[in-house]
Amino acid sequence: MTQTKRKTPQLDEDERVETGKGASPQTASPEAEQPDETEEKKPSIIRRHPLATLLIVVAIIAVAVIGYFVWLIYFHPYESTDDAFIDARSFSVAAKISGYVADVPVSDNQHVDAGAVIAKIDPRDYQIALDQANGQIGVAKAAVASADAQIAAAGAAIDEAKAQQTSAAAALQYAKDENDRQQQLVKSGAGSEQAAQQAASTLRQGQASYAQSQASVTSAVKNQAAAEAQKASAIASLHQAEAQAEAAQQNLDYTTITAAQPGRVVKLSGSKGQYVQAGQAISMFVPDEIWVTANFKETQLTDMRPGQPVDLTIDAYPDHVLKGKIDSVQPGSGTAFSLLPAENATGNYVKVTQRVPVKIVVDNWPKDIAIGPGMSVIPTVTVRPRN
Repeated sequence: MTQTKRKTPQLDEDERVETGKGASPQTASPEAEQPDETEEKKPSIIRRHPLATLLIVVAIIAVAVIGYFVWLIYFHPYESTDDAFIDARSFSVAAKISGYVADVPVSDNQHVDAGAVIAKIDPRDYQIALDQANGQIGVAKAAVASADAQIAAAGAAIDEAKAQQTSAAAALQYAKDENDRQQQLVKSGAGSEQAAQQAASTLRQGQASYAQSQASVTSAVKNQAAAEAQKASAIASLHQAEAQAEAAQQNLDYTTITAAQPGRVVKLSGSKGQYVQAGQAISMFVPDEIWVTANFKETQLTDMRPGQPVDLTIDAYPDHVLKGKIDSVQPGSGTAFSLLPAENATGNYVKVTQRVPVKIVVDNWPKDIAIGPGMSVIPTVTVRPRN
């Protein structure tokens, strides 16, 4: 039995050699060409794991739906920009008059109320000018009083001249009548020639007296007119003196430089003993009224309207989240109102998305931190209602 088992492989091997002699290995084993009928096709992964595949598809759909709602709730209703900063109408505080600075009672970055003294200029020169102007007022008032007295005297002289004129008119009328009677008597032979001559002389004297009284009245009237002209001149001088006094008083008031509104003193350059010229700035002033200017792209303004709520964060203080609202949208891009606006009428024009300034007012600025113009802010505007 053992021998038989050993010989069988050799016989089989010889047979394989004889049958495969001169033939290729492929033709030598026809059984290799035929597929194994017992081997079955392997099923796909979907058929092998249908439940897992279904769960994966459901999970993908759920993630897509959740992502859509997250976008719709947390991204779709908002418009935001990092091109925003705190803005204010800052201005320089300048002296209106020239002089030496006598005192500067404020310090850098100090908050002051309206009417607070920022600096004082030596007032002595301006006090002297005011005293001189007040003296001129006294002189002008005295000239007006003198003119009033002259007008009153001229009025009295007119009355006196008119009375004399009335008396002279009466005497002239009597002389005329007497002369007529004497001339009739002479003609009738009842009167003397001497009496007639005397009556004629009296008539001429009356006429002269009447003419003199008329001249006196005219002179008195002209004197009154001259006195009234002097009064008008004195009144004009009085008004001029009063104007000079008012100007001197204003200059004296200008020696004290005060804050026109509450705010902060910034970049203080004035110092005690410094000589300043009229118009020279001694500090910058930042009012308490500040807001946010946000430069949104024009494509972000589709649904943006005044009154919409805004959430803001300041780059310097990210832990302070502020609330505000849109106050207004500038009617035009920022470049259109620049000193040198862009000229786009060229042959190689390239369209660029413009930015439009939007003014945002904040409900309550924090009091415990320093906030001023130029600080960067990130506003987020709710332009569409959340679903």
